[in-house]
Amino acid sequence: MRFENRVAIVTGATSGIGLATARRLAEDGAHVVVVSRRPEATDEVARGLGAAGLPDALAAPCDVSDPAGVETVVGATMAKFGRLDVVVNNAGMMLFKPLEAFTDEDWRKVLAVDLLGAVHFTRQGFLHMTHGGAIVNVASVHALATSPLVAPYAAAKAALLSLTRSTSIEGKPKRIRANAVLPGAIDTPMLWENPNVKSGAETIDPADLGQPEEVAAAIAFLASDEASFVTGELLRVDGGRLDRL
Repeated sequence: MRFENRVAIVTGATSGIGLATARRLAEDGAHVVVVSRRPEATDEVARGLGAAGLPDALAAPCDVSDPAGVETVVGATMAKFGRLDVVVNNAGMMLFKPLEAFTDEDWRKVLAVDLLGAVHFTRQGFLHMTHGGAIVNVASVHALATSPLVAPYAAAKAALLSLTRSTSIEGKPKRIRANAVLPGAIDTPMLWENPNVKSGAETIDPADLGQPEEVAAAIAFLASDEASFVTGELLRVDGGRLDRL
């Protein structure tokens, strides 16, 4: 198995892409640290992985925007497993307003989760991945082509691509690789709760709708030794949707 005896932190791991990724890495042999702001859901996912006969998982409730909380999660990971090999920065949030209606607090809230959450875990990865490792950031096609009412989210995801490039450069001497996936329209609650989709302003062709497991497969590849010579890559996982927008 690709991740046997390895340890992976997955943020936003209780639904959608994060949950699919936690399951995929565990099925490939990883001990998964399940990170989410929802303690009960975090515990449920960790227990579910164990009940399925997969490697021991650790429930680690955390608000990724809190650097002290992130440090606590990584400390608990090292205390339980003694190593850290993979970080998947998947936690994200969206707010929907016209650009002029977003307050400074709105911007800070979205950037704190969608960008700085990845910054906090990347910092801890650099400090604790002493034998090398892989960081995978879950960005979005909104980093390249976006729609109305999501300016902070699109800006954060674009910045996440830049963070990925910087991480790949500074991580190379540490043998830490960094890559990003850019999902398109994925069948998750975040997609269907999007007011643009609900109103019909943004239509989803069924041929363009991906599944969380398809993104998880790309993440697992980038995190694995099979991608040992891949770093700084920005991989679209969108079924070609962006080419037609």
